[in-house]
Amino acid sequence: MRQYSHYHSSKILKEYYCHPYVIEHSEAVMLKAINLASRFKPDVDLDLVKAGAMLHDVGRSRTNGIKHAIIGANILRENGVQPEIVKIVERHIGAGITREEAELMGLPARDYLPITLEEKLVAHADNLIHGTREVDLDFVIEKWQTKLGPKHPSIQRIIKMHMELTGYQR
Repeated sequence: MRQYSHYHSSKILKEYYCHPYVIEHSEAVMLKAINLASRFKPDVDLDLVKAGAMLHDVGRSRTNGIKHAIIGANILRENGVQPEIVKIVERHIGAGITREEAELMGLPARDYLPITLEEKLVAHADNLIHGTREVDLDFVIEKWQTKLGPKHPSIQRIIKMHMELTGYQR
């Protein structure tokens, strides 16, 4: 397995014809993930966070739908990217997707919940970046409530993840 730096990650995004907007978004997510990770030094693998953040949306080269995470993970697997980065990409949607939710969405039936600190940091950094600008938790909650409904269980997972990674309560 090859280790992936920021340079290699940007190169993969370009090789798969990711729109420049996706690359700019990924760079903004990477910067936010680095910022969030600063609370957890030395317990976080910063290189893994950087590569995962840069590659989290590689699947958008093929679709902008929910399946972009699965497609992106498959692209990276096919390219021999280390499994830890593949899992970050596969598990970065919101605060993750349970097996039951995945089945309802037509995704392969398994859990896509971020488990490791690095997976959580990238997923939540992605939540907190809208396009290339940073947004707050209220914006994130409103966005997901609009998409999924106000009582969807993922909303509470997002709030819990936010508290875990930032120390701030809503």
